[in-house]
Amino acid sequence: KNISDTQENCCSKAMRPSQALSLLVVVLLLASSSASILEDTCRRFDGADIYDICIKFFKANKDSATTDKRGLAVIATGIASVTAVDTRKRIATLKAEKKDQMIQQVLAYCDNVYSRAVGLFDKAARGISSGRLGDAVTSLSSALDIPKYCDDEFLEAGVKSPFDAENGEFEMQCAITLGVTKLLTM
Repeated sequence: KNISDTQENCCSKAMRPSQALSLLVVVLLLASSSASILEDTCRRFDGADIYDICIKFFKANKDSATTDKRGLAVIATGIASVTAVDTRKRIATLKAEKKDQMIQQVLAYCDNVYSRAVGLFDKAARGISSGRLGDAVTSLSSALDIPKYCDDEFLEAGVKSPFDAENGEFEMQCAITLGVTKLLTM
């Protein structure tokens, strides 16, 4: 037989209905099992509002629907890290606009702490991936305080923080990331 005969025989055979049904069931079970991991993880947080926020948070990454709990923790660090980077971009924009020396100093401080957050998330992701969960929890606990540090600097300068929305979102993301990571230690 030549190659074209083999391809013709192989490809001309249709999948039997029972095979197609079996394949469909396996795919559906895998999808519901993965969704179940995400849903079960988010249910571990208290309150329906937090559950909804957790689900929405993870929908930012399509892989969260098909990963395990450790994968969810790594994904969470990535999502929160992106938010820290985006906040740093906003800080840079404000630094270019604002000329007041005091505000410049506060913005520089906030840029520094959000830069530190990116490093903390990288360290946490490495800790989660390598099983050093205590290191990951320590890094994420430190990241959780960063919005407060930035807000406190604006408060000391007598100015309302222009990052209320970003800091609130970031703090919630840090809390979810820390919570999901702590679940791995239980």
